[in-house]
Amino acid sequence: MSAPRQRTSWAAVARWLHTYLSLVGFGALLFFSVTGITLNHAGFFELEADHAEAHGSLPKELLPAAGATADATAIEARLRAEHGLSGALADFHADAEELSLVWKGPAYAADVVIQRADGEYELCVTRQRGTALIDDLHKGRDSGAAWSLVIDVSAVVMIVAALTGLWLLFYVQKRKNPGLLVALVGCVVLVIAWALFVP
Repeated sequence: MSAPRQRTSWAAVARWLHTYLSLVGFGALLFFSVTGITLNHAGFFELEADHAEAHGSLPKELLPAAGATADATAIEARLRAEHGLSGALADFHADAEELSLVWKGPAYAADVVIQRADGEYELCVTRQRGTALIDDLHKGRDSGAAWSLVIDVSAVVMIVAALTGLWLLFYVQKRKNPGLLVALVGCVVLVIAWALFVP
C-alpha cells in the first residue's frame, strides 16, 4: 500500500472511531458534564431530605438466642418486603441484645435496630432530594458494581474519543498546528488554575 493511500486509510479509521465513539458516549458526556455542575454547586440544588420512621416486630423464629448466628438474609428479606426498602445491604451487626442492618443506595439510606428479646424494631429511612440522586451516580456512591463498570466504560469511551479527535488533526495540515496549540493551551490553563488558585 502506498504511503498516501495508507495515510488516507488511517485517517478513515480515526474519523470512524471518533465519530461513533462520540455518538456512543454522547449521553455519558452530557450526564457527567451536567452532574459536574450540580456537584460543584451542590448547595444551590440541595433540598431537605425526606425522613420516615416505622416500627414493627419480627417473628421469634427469625431471632436466634444470644450467641447464636442470626440469619441476615432472612431478616433482610422480611424487612425489605414489609417496608419496600431499596438499596443494597451495606452492614449487618449482631450483639447479645440487638441486631442492626443498614441499606445504602444513591440518595438513599435505611437503618433498623432490632431487639433480640422481643423482636421489636425501629426503622429509619432517608431519601435525599434535589439533584442528590444524579450527584451520587456521578460519584458512583453506593451505586453497585454494575454502575461502577458503566462509569469506567464511559471514561474509556470519552478518552478514546478525545484522542482520536487529536489524531484527526494530523491529517488536516492547515489546522494541525493551530489545533495542537489550542489543545496545549487548554491543558496549560488547567495546570495554571490548579497551581495558582487551589489552596
